Amino acid sequence: MQYIRIQHIDDPLFAKMHRLMQEVFPPEEVLEYSLWKEPLEDPGIRVFVAVHDGEVVGATEYRYYTDLNVAMTDFTIIGREGLGIGRFLAKQREKDLHALAAENGKELYGMFAEIYDPYRVEEHAFGGIKPMDPFVRREVLSHLGYKRTNFSYVHPSWQNDGEAVSGLDLGFMPTDENQTELSADLIVTFLKRYYAVLPEKPAAWLKMVEGLSAKATVELLPL
Repeated sequence: MQYIRIQHIDDPLFAKMHRLMQEVFPPEEVLEYSLWKEPLEDPGIRVFVAVHDGEVVGATEYRYYTDLNVAMTDFTIIGREGLGIGRFLAKQREKDLHALAAENGKELYGMFAEIYDPYRVEEHAFGGIKPMDPFVRREVLSHLGYKRTNFSYVHPSWQNDGEAVSGLDLGFMPTDENQTELSADLIVTFLKRYYAVLPEKPAAWLKMVEGLSAKATVELLPL
């Protein structure tokens, strides 16, 4: 299996990846095809696909913020069972991020991820691919070391229609597995930067950020 970075919208592998995203994710979670041009060409956004026998069987997008020394996993897609795609992507991503942090003269502080709560959202079938089932994914992310930030989380829809998307938790995987809290200011700074690309912010998101700004820390709880 190959771990290949995509950096241009005209890369034939991107068309295959975008089609896989549409099969797996709900519409509000998938950025429209043409809007991927700038993100793919952004050196700070890292989009990789797992290629097996010429086909895109998995994908992951993530980014590393040098000033914050944290990463964000935008998404991970496992498109086929029985190939070990999840572990392959996780290990390759981890290796890449630790190298980026080392280039920055630091040890990676941790990584954010939005994680579906299947106990609140049950309708997502994720293309019928069992490893993508929200219950399975949540348990896998827990095993990887992700924890749940203790506040009610929403995010702006990627359709940029001003709607708030709920049914997720904001997770964080600290490098120090004994860490039990996170700076609220770090969360606010990260969220404002991450969603700066979407001008239409829902009122619920603005209220959430305002509430976080009034706190010093946020608990990290088990998933």
